[in-house]
Amino acid sequence: MANNTAEHPPGNSVAEGNHDGDFGVTVMDLRELMELRSAEGVSKIQDTHGDVQGLCRRLKTSAIEGLSGNPVDLEKRHTSFGKNFIPPKKAKSFLALVWEALQDVTLIILEIAALISLGLSFYHPPGGDSEACGQVAGGVEDEGEAQAGWIEGAAILFSVAIVVLVTAFNDWSKEKQFRGLQSRIEQEQKFTVIRKGQVIQIPVSEIVVGDIAQIKYGDLLPADGILIQGNDLKIDESSLTGESDHVRKSMEKDPMLLSGTHVMEGSGRMVVSAVGLNSQTGIIFTLLCAGDNEEVKKVKKSKKQGPPENRNKAKTQDGIALEIQPLKSEEATESEEKEEKEEVKPVKKVNVTKKEKSVLQGKLTKLAVQIGKAGLIMSALTVIILILYFVIDTFAVQGQSWTSECTPIYIQYFVKFFIIGVTVLVVAVPEGLPLAVTISLAYSVKKMMKDNNLVRHLDACETMGNATAICSDKTGTLTMNRMTVVQAYVNDTHFKTVPEPDAIKPETLEVMVNSISINSAYTTKILPPEKEGGLPRHVGNKTECALLGMVLQLKRDYQPIRDEVPEEKLYKVYTFNSSRKSMSTVLKNADGGFRMYSKGASEIVLRKCSSILDTQGQPRVFKPKDRDEMVRKVIEPMACDGLRTICVAYRDFPAEAGEPNWENENEILNELTCIVVVGIEDPVRPEVPDAIVKCQRAGITVRMVTGDNINTARAIAIKCGILLPGEDFLCMEGKEFNQQIRNDQGEVEQERLDKVWPKLRVLARSSPTDKHTLVKGIIDSTVLETRQVVAVTGDGTNDGPALKKADVGFAMGIAGTDVAKEASDIILTDDNFSSIVKAVMWGRNVYDSISKFLQFQLTVNVVAVIVAFTGACITQDSPLKAVQMLWVNLIMDTLASLALATEPPCESLLLRKPYGRNKPLISRTMMKNILGHAVYQLTIIFTLLFAGETIFNIDSGRNTPLHAPPSEHYTIVFNVFVMMQLFNEINARKIHGERNVFEGIYKNPIFCSVVLGTFILQIVIVQFGGKPFSCTALTIDQWLWCVFIGVGELLWGQLISAIPTHHLKFLMEAGHGTTKEEIKDEEMAEGADEIDHAEMELRRGQILWFRGLNRIQTQMDVVYTFQTGQAPVPGALRRQPSVVSQHNDSTAAKTLSSPTHVGLSASSSLTNSAGAVPPAAAASSSTAGSEWVSEAS
Repeated sequence: MANNTAEHPPGNSVAEGNHDGDFGVTVMDLRELMELRSAEGVSKIQDTHGDVQGLCRRLKTSAIEGLSGNPVDLEKRHTSFGKNFIPPKKAKSFLALVWEALQDVTLIILEIAALISLGLSFYHPPGGDSEACGQVAGGVEDEGEAQAGWIEGAAILFSVAIVVLVTAFNDWSKEKQFRGLQSRIEQEQKFTVIRKGQVIQIPVSEIVVGDIAQIKYGDLLPADGILIQGNDLKIDESSLTGESDHVRKSMEKDPMLLSGTHVMEGSGRMVVSAVGLNSQTGIIFTLLCAGDNEEVKKVKKSKKQGPPENRNKAKTQDGIALEIQPLKSEEATESEEKEEKEEVKPVKKVNVTKKEKSVLQGKLTKLAVQIGKAGLIMSALTVIILILYFVIDTFAVQGQSWTSECTPIYIQYFVKFFIIGVTVLVVAVPEGLPLAVTISLAYSVKKMMKDNNLVRHLDACETMGNATAICSDKTGTLTMNRMTVVQAYVNDTHFKTVPEPDAIKPETLEVMVNSISINSAYTTKILPPEKEGGLPRHVGNKTECALLGMVLQLKRDYQPIRDEVPEEKLYKVYTFNSSRKSMSTVLKNADGGFRMYSKGASEIVLRKCSSILDTQGQPRVFKPKDRDEMVRKVIEPMACDGLRTICVAYRDFPAEAGEPNWENENEILNELTCIVVVGIEDPVRPEVPDAIVKCQRAGITVRMVTGDNINTARAIAIKCGILLPGEDFLCMEGKEFNQQIRNDQGEVEQERLDKVWPKLRVLARSSPTDKHTLVKGIIDSTVLETRQVVAVTGDGTNDGPALKKADVGFAMGIAGTDVAKEASDIILTDDNFSSIVKAVMWGRNVYDSISKFLQFQLTVNVVAVIVAFTGACITQDSPLKAVQMLWVNLIMDTLASLALATEPPCESLLLRKPYGRNKPLISRTMMKNILGHAVYQLTIIFTLLFAGETIFNIDSGRNTPLHAPPSEHYTIVFNVFVMMQLFNEINARKIHGERNVFEGIYKNPIFCSVVLGTFILQIVIVQFGGKPFSCTALTIDQWLWCVFIGVGELLWGQLISAIPTHHLKFLMEAGHGTTKEEIKDEEMAEGADEIDHAEMELRRGQILWFRGLNRIQTQMDVVYTFQTGQAPVPGALRRQPSVVSQHNDSTAAKTLSSPTHVGLSASSSLTNSAGAVPPAAAASSSTAGSEWVSEAS
């Protein structure tokens, strides 16, 4: 280390790395400093440290070189100032999950029944076996049999235990998987810092106090810091303060940067001053955790005393505090609503727009409730009929009188009837549904990881299967985002390839190379390829990389020029943003004058040019008519080739004129001299045209929304196959789009939008607001018979609102900014459009897997319920015993959900149209299969039940006394029933009426092993199950007959699939989504509290899957709770966006995710009539989109 000392300025940690590590400032000093804002902070820094450089010296770091990266030094910093890590919330223990699973009502009923049964079996009343109790007691004399009465109760308890453990284990693994995903997202988050003078990227958790971090547009700040150098920096602090206006940061006025806030514009460097639990994020988090325990105590108290209102409040707050969710996301408001529904007296709530449940969840909840109700009615009927029959038979027909000795025996009968009733209910309720959904989703998510889809919100993957429209970005998604300059117009000559250096005048070349090298982010570089013979690596902004690449092609180098003019020497920088659409850098000349270099979208920069360099390299006048001619002859032909055009220009400010007013941008960015116009090609990704053809075949419309000019956009759309020759689709610019969809007051009208979007394929020069408006319009539209489900891709900070609004938001993993990833549901780790097609395939597969499971499950349900019911009514005893039913329930639910939910997807899934929002879960074909197979199974079982003893020549099992040994007859009925289910499971693999049910079966090892495993277990149960399972061993002949009847299922399945479905008009469909009428009603009753009854009834069926947001953001959002905690009206602190301000508001993606403002003023809720989030624009104005906007990231 010592040899470095001489090179580094004093104050760098390298020089002082061997000291005892006492820094000139403590954690508390820094914490106090970071709590100050703007002017207070500046004066505090000046009073205590002199300036920021003084603070850097005390932190033993250098503003230019950064830290040394010496492990000893880093360790010291960890001990003195803490690590940049916020500990996660403790996961629920396995026992807690077991306890949750035990809360299920049906299981509780079963447990009670089992306990009563157990208790009674041990109670032998004196003289209970006397003749006095009539024939009822017949057969109990056998002492051994009487002793075995406890087995049934014990077996039920055992089965319950298995169900509980399976459920708990599933929840536990789900949670674990989720945490794995969470930490993966966190590990992948890297940040740029300077160490030893080198710019490197390190994981966020390794950032230490004293690091010099580089910040740029689109970053999510990982720690608190103080600005040491900034260009035009604007930060969105809404996640901390709730203020949606962007805060301008500068060394003089406000250098305080806080963790969890977003950089919306500009760039700069900061010295890290607080990390982890000492940062503003961490402090809030600590408060929260402290609040946690108090809340729990409070809730416990409030449950004992106090009016219900307060109790409710405590409960809700507790719900929030414990689930440290991103508190402004819709999910959190949903969890609040759920908490409130649980209490009987809901508090008056502020109307908060609630994110719709995912399409599938909605349908499943409805369906499960319908089935549950039917099951309840059936089981109640069973119990009533059994009891009535028994009472009438015993007391009326036999004329017995009720005596005290017989009471326990009668009660034992009643308990037996009750258990049968409960079992019917258990079999009827498809509690395997949530399990199937979970398994299917979790399995898909795991596999999608391999297909470069990182799913952050579980339900996004099934929603994707229903997608009917994809609004895609152009740059980086459809194209390779590897820009190269292919044409140039310089010295009045149009070169169709990059010219040789000697073809350009030396003076022109000089000014061009300087302009490109200096007027670009210094973080943008071209590095040598990683592999021999590979392409050079482009780092930073891709458009700037293309220009630097051209400099290298002209046999010049940009690095020496940058070394000569380091960033500190840049006098003023106007960074790129979506309203400027250009970037300019000002240098101070030796003579006191200034030179400004500019570059940007060619139409925009040329409009500001008053001269151009001619063939001799001298400026000549450039009039508007010259400009029009240039647009016609140079820019349009380039754009029609699909090139993006960039103009590079400069301007000199003479010393004698004095220093201009840099704030007056319109004056400054004028009178430019055009140096060169280049055409940059961004080639279409080779796999995109194929992927788009697949989408179109699958019934998904792909639309391109881009900031590029319309000719470039159209050319790329034709190359991709979004626009096909000879079709009348619309291509329009943002400006025209807005004119067509807005009324005279400038408000968006759904009717006008409905005229435009069905034919729109390319929206060019669009602003982020336009993208959001389009997405919202398509989602809310009810013109077509199926409602649209929209997926959106985006990478820039300004795509946040649209990503959030969409049903599924895809963010780019490589080019995407943190803000975009934050707002998205799925991250494409390879930025590739064809990965979206894979997501569609997986999504449809999830949907189909659940339908397959339903088809299988419902067949079993229908048969088991009818058998139990009729059997009970006719023979006073269910042919299938409680334990057998539970076993059937286990194969049906847990094992079948495992087998059918893990079917891998196949390409044929992409050959059908999407289901849309209101397609029922159970189609006519499935209904035909369910009823058809039920008919076969019922026929067989009733035949066996009433004629089985004669067919197999065995004793009848009907009308046996209470504790009689299990009969062969009923064992055969049970075995045949299970065999039929096993073979029907193979039938259930196909739901669209395909003939070959074995197709691809070997590709699914889980399915094969489950079916084989079930078969082996069934043999064990029948042969050795004995009393607990009410089975006796069967002979080989009987087994063969059982299997043969089971195989009949497969043949019967072929017969059913031969019946054409369209003749069976009478078949009902079930499990519909929301219909148009329901949507209309919901909109009318918007002010009322929404309570979803299905959700209340099926609270357990809801899979609450935590939202996978980066944890830092989560804690930032928690501040919102604190505000609501003290505020009389939750949300009243939010600024009320008026209608006007909604259009030109510079709100960021973050504000969108907050619960929308309280509807106090009429004006504020105009655009919000359908309960939708206001279309906030993340860009600083809603001017038309830009050349660059899509990749300024």
